[in-house]
Amino acid sequence: MDIVPIAHVSEDAVEALLDDAFGTDRHGRTAYRLRAGTRAIPALSFAALDTAGALLGTIQCWPVRIGDAAMVMVGPVAVEPAVQRGGIGRALMQAMLDAADAGAWPPLMMIGDPEYYGRFFGFSADGTAGWIVDGPVERRRLLARARAGQPMPAAGEVLPRPE
Repeated sequence: MDIVPIAHVSEDAVEALLDDAFGTDRHGRTAYRLRAGTRAIPALSFAALDTAGALLGTIQCWPVRIGDAAMVMVGPVAVEPAVQRGGIGRALMQAMLDAADAGAWPPLMMIGDPEYYGRFFGFSADGTAGWIVDGPVERRRLLARARAGQPMPAAGEVLPRPE
């Protein structure tokens, strides 16, 4: 498997994978509202390809904000259903975190499973109780991760941050 910038994969292939992984009704989810009108951040968005070049998985990151504080929304992390549980999503997350930690990126946030993303990647719902999102979300699944010394917004509405 190779992990490459998502720009190396056609948008149609990414959309087809997202449909396979999450269903064609995925656009109504809260996460889509939070990134409406934005573009994925190329430096933090990756694709996993098999040795023949077939798309196995993707991760995308999006610019959002809380008040004047910039943040990066992680997700979706999508893996072709036939190869899920093979470490592809984990490798994509690690590639994104390595890129985020190497750069001057703002804190990360996501809607996800706290047991998984907390255990393996340091995300936590601690400090997100004051955040407001447009749409339904289980509060325990609203997660954030910041590097040491990086300020995290305590309260406010999570909104898209168009470029």
